[in-house]
Amino acid sequence: YGTHGAEISTQKADSFASSYAVSSGNMSLEGVAISDTTKAGLFDLDHGSVMFAQNIHEKSYPASITKIMTAILAFKNGNMDDIVTIPAEALNQESGSTEIGFQEGDQVTLDELLHGLLIYSGNDAAVAIAQHIGGSVDQFVEMMNQEALELGATNTHFANPSGLQDENHYTTVRDLTKLLSYALQNDTFRQIYCTSEYTTSATASAPEGLHFLSTMFKKMDSPEVNGGEIEGGKTGYTSKCRYTLITYAKKNGMTLVSVVMRADSPWDTNNEYT
Repeated sequence: YGTHGAEISTQKADSFASSYAVSSGNMSLEGVAISDTTKAGLFDLDHGSVMFAQNIHEKSYPASITKIMTAILAFKNGNMDDIVTIPAEALNQESGSTEIGFQEGDQVTLDELLHGLLIYSGNDAAVAIAQHIGGSVDQFVEMMNQEALELGATNTHFANPSGLQDENHYTTVRDLTKLLSYALQNDTFRQIYCTSEYTTSATASAPEGLHFLSTMFKKMDSPEVNGGEIEGGKTGYTSKCRYTLITYAKKNGMTLVSVVMRADSPWDTNNEYT
C-alpha cells in the first residue's frame, strides 16, 4: 500500500468498516468467558464477521500494539533499504522501557528497525522510525492520527509511536482490528509480523549484530491451536493498560484476528513494558 496515499487507504478502510457495521454490541461465543473489564473481540476477516465481542468500542490504552500504526507509516512512506542513524532521543526513554540495544550513531536499515519494532517491540526502534519518517516525533504523531482517521479508526488517538503511557493515547478493539486488517495486506509486514526471532546485521556497537525473540512466540509452548495455528501477533503491557494482545491466525480455513485489551496475565511478573 502507499502508492496512491490516502485515497486507497480510505477506500480500504471504508470497505472494512462497512463489513463490521453489525458489531454494535457484545456477542458471546461458546466456551469463551473473560473478565467484565476486559475488552476483546474475535473477527473473521475473510467474511467480515464478528465471532465474539465484549466492550469492543470502549476506549483503552493500547501499549505496544501502537507499533502496528508506526509500521504502517514506515511501509507507506519509507523504503526498506533506507539507512537510519539511531538518534540519542531513541535511547533510555523511560524506566522499564523495552529497547533492542542500539547505541547512538548506529546505522541500520529501516527493514531491521521494523523487525525490532514488531518482533521485539523495541521503543528505541519506534522513535528512530518516527524521526526518520516524520522528521520529528511530534510530526510523526500527527501523521499517525491522520492515518488513523483515513483508515476509519475514529475512536483512536496517538500521543507517541511506541505506546508508552499517556492519557491522550487510546484506541478500541474495533479500531485495532481495522489497523491490523489493513497492515496485513502488505506482504512484508505480514512476514515480519509472523517471525519468531531475528538477528540484525553488524553495527558499530554490536559487531555480531543484535539477536532477539518475539515477545509473543517466546511465551508460547506452541503456536498450534485446535484446528489451526497462530501465525503472528503483537503484545503490549504497561501498569495502567495491563496486558494487550492482537493475534493473526488461520483456523479451519478461516483468517482470524483476535484482540484482547486490559487483561490480566500470568505471563510476565516483571512489570516490563512490552
